[in-house]
Amino acid sequence: MNLYPIFEALSAFLVALTTICYFYQIIYLLVPLILRDRPHGPAKRNRYAILIAARNEAAVLPHLLRSIAAQDYPAELIRTFVVADNCTDHTAALARAEGATVFERFNTHRIGKGYALNYLLSRMEETEGLDNFDAFLIFDADNLLEPSYVRQINRVCSDGYDAFCGYRNSKNFASNWLSAGYGLWYLHDSTHLNRSRMRLGTPCAVNGTGFGFTRELLHRTGGWNFFTLTEDIEFSTWCATRGVRIGYCHDAILYDEQPTSLAVSIRQRTRWVQGGLQVSVRYAGDLLRGLFRGGVITYASFETLTLSLWGYGMGILSAGSVLVLAYLTGRWLGLVHAILAALAGAYVSFFLVGALTLATEHRRIRGGLRGKLLALVGFPLFMLTYAPITLTAPFRKFQWQPIRHTVAIPAEEL
Repeated sequence: MNLYPIFEALSAFLVALTTICYFYQIIYLLVPLILRDRPHGPAKRNRYAILIAARNEAAVLPHLLRSIAAQDYPAELIRTFVVADNCTDHTAALARAEGATVFERFNTHRIGKGYALNYLLSRMEETEGLDNFDAFLIFDADNLLEPSYVRQINRVCSDGYDAFCGYRNSKNFASNWLSAGYGLWYLHDSTHLNRSRMRLGTPCAVNGTGFGFTRELLHRTGGWNFFTLTEDIEFSTWCATRGVRIGYCHDAILYDEQPTSLAVSIRQRTRWVQGGLQVSVRYAGDLLRGLFRGGVITYASFETLTLSLWGYGMGILSAGSVLVLAYLTGRWLGLVHAILAALAGAYVSFFLVGALTLATEHRRIRGGLRGKLLALVGFPLFMLTYAPITLTAPFRKFQWQPIRHTVAIPAEEL
């Protein structure tokens, strides 16, 4: 039986389907060059509770707390709460010394940021009452905020968005090719994904840290009940399937620390892939139903599906069909040529995305010419290393492990 015509037709169908499903990514690259930001309405005096989950973060947490204290938003409208989660250092004492309200948690069975935030909010409800706040902002202990962060994010909150996120920059962008690759990805995510969504009027997505939500949304979720390995992706997926509007502020800038060790990076991104698998399976039904609900929910569910296990699975099938076709055409030599061509094409594509991001965001990058060159070279390599991580992650043990942070610098240096 001649399998070539079958795989030729299957390959053409899968490649066409994948191209159609991901074409919006090309549009997103162009939107910031064409459309302008939508104007904000009058700003309200919203009361914010800042939530920080910290595990042995004595080295970096004080700098974050000082950058919060230096905000140009009215100090009486900001309260900072820290959950010292399974700490064995002086994180709790240092946080109290900086004026934060601290709750200590010791639980070695339910491990992860989601559980820590759930505990923090439950203790706040018991002691403070959540109704004393209009909105909540979540940061990681290694973050630093520009002085205008809360004031800028408040503009989006005042516009009526249920949830909101800011611009994610890097403290150690130019440390090496890995940190530069991470940093450029977050700049791309902020500029060419969330900013484009905001300008088009479609829901944005939160990314790890530097995001918030209103008290009304917290009541709607029944508390912080997102416990997968990637609670941010789970939260974004929950919002996408329920019509929750997530807004983005390009001028609310935070900085965080990026890994510089390949071993740490692989461990971290393996967890991200595993968490993405958890969310994809758990929310598969919600996403499929969302496709037929119409309006913003349909689009948000579609985009979320393309960025989930199901979308990546389709991409893997598409690539696999092309490789099988190459083998049927030219045997092993044809297969090798196809793999090399695919790697070269992917490298060039990521290089162009990185170059476009650098062209628009270079003034905001903490790092000179060396850092920018590192980013140009490192970004494609960083993205290509996702291939082996994605293929092996499903077969590795699901677990959450903290990332050690050591870049302890004051916000003034940025």
